[in-house]
Amino acid sequence: MLFFVVWFWKIFLFLTIILSLSVLFELHEARKNAWQRLIGSHSQFSLEARIFHSISVIALIALAYNIPFNYAIGLPTIAAYSFVTLVIFAFTYYNSRVRGKTNSSIIICGVTVYTLFAINYYFNSGINGPTFLLFSLALNLMLAIALRGQHVFWLVLNIFLVAGLHIAEYLHPEWIKDSYNSRFSRFIDSASAYAVTAVLIFFSMRYIKRNYSIERMSAEVKANSIEEQNHKIVRQNQQLEYVNAEKNKLFSIVAHDLRAPLVSIQNYLELLSEYGLEAEERKRLEQNLLLTTKNTTNMMSNLLSWSRAQMEGVVSRPHVHELSALLRNTLQVESNIAQGKNIDFSYDIQPDISIVADADMLQLVVRNLVNNAIKFTKLGGRISIEATASDKFCQIVVSDTGIGIPVESQQDIFTLKAQSTFGTNNEKGVGLGLLLCKEFMDLQGGKIWFESARGKGTSFYLLIPLANASVLVQ
Repeated sequence: MLFFVVWFWKIFLFLTIILSLSVLFELHEARKNAWQRLIGSHSQFSLEARIFHSISVIALIALAYNIPFNYAIGLPTIAAYSFVTLVIFAFTYYNSRVRGKTNSSIIICGVTVYTLFAINYYFNSGINGPTFLLFSLALNLMLAIALRGQHVFWLVLNIFLVAGLHIAEYLHPEWIKDSYNSRFSRFIDSASAYAVTAVLIFFSMRYIKRNYSIERMSAEVKANSIEEQNHKIVRQNQQLEYVNAEKNKLFSIVAHDLRAPLVSIQNYLELLSEYGLEAEERKRLEQNLLLTTKNTTNMMSNLLSWSRAQMEGVVSRPHVHELSALLRNTLQVESNIAQGKNIDFSYDIQPDISIVADADMLQLVVRNLVNNAIKFTKLGGRISIEATASDKFCQIVVSDTGIGIPVESQQDIFTLKAQSTFGTNNEKGVGLGLLLCKEFMDLQGGKIWFESARGKGTSFYLLIPLANASVLVQ
């Protein structure tokens, strides 16, 4: 049985060399994938399973080397022991790496190692030999590869096994075989056992720490990914809530704000068709009918533009335009509407100002601002539109002497929170005009802001890019 001891030490010394080489092997980028295929990837196996696979691969290499070596030097019994151990380790490795039964494989491996160390204790001088160091090494390796719930089991088993062997030797010292023929051989055996134990603990701890860092970084990446996904979900929920609020407002507008003017138009038409009215009264009703129809048309235009912008997405198509020509028809129409309220309406736009803008968007913005000015300016008031060029932008100012915007409403003027209000002649809006103005100016690379004081009128400012002088007006 002394040969068994020699075999056992050769195995562990070789394991030390192989484990050292495996670390270098693993660090070589070109061979990293091959090693990972042997031990399994981070996504497939836990850290404990990968450590167990690494130990199993190293042990199989050592045992495969030991079998022919011992047979060749005339130690067939040791070669047979090596073969049996190789079969056990090959089965546990296959059972864990291929079949995924890591837990049972670790138990079989642990029982086998503890059994081999117990046999070695009896045939290698007992307490005077280095086996107690090997038991501490076995405990270290088992704690590294065992599942968390098994740590206490392997610790208790190790303590009881070592204590039992020592008690048995104390009671029956004749059972222990003295394998040393000199003090020197005993010294070499103990020193080499400590060296093997220290080296294996060093590399196992280094491997665990290195993979712990990888696991921690992987966990941080997953945590960041989950946090980002949560933020994305929150943003999506906010967008859904916003869309739902817009939808509710849309239906509210359709059900209330549009229904009222349509009912008024119906009533006017019924009066005109069913009753004989005097010429002056009939003219007044026709004017009211025309004004209500124009307001309703403007409301519908804003509503449809806003709905299309929210559902389909509006794309700005800017071109170079001469500003006075672009706004001429729009301002003439608005001038006629202003005359109906006896409002002094004037505009001053230099003919040589060329801008880069989406024609439809800019006309809608100016039309909404002028409509609002007419709506909230009393009879006999004044509205002016001016355009001046400076630096790289053209500034358009729409000013009125109307009732002004209350301070408490000014912060929401360009949002869906803005409430529609009645004008000085009971004109009704939908609360979308200024929101559209803001969105359309942003899409054209422009700006919009206002200055207002209650009872002193309002001035809206538009800033739109000027065209390059070398670009032909389209």
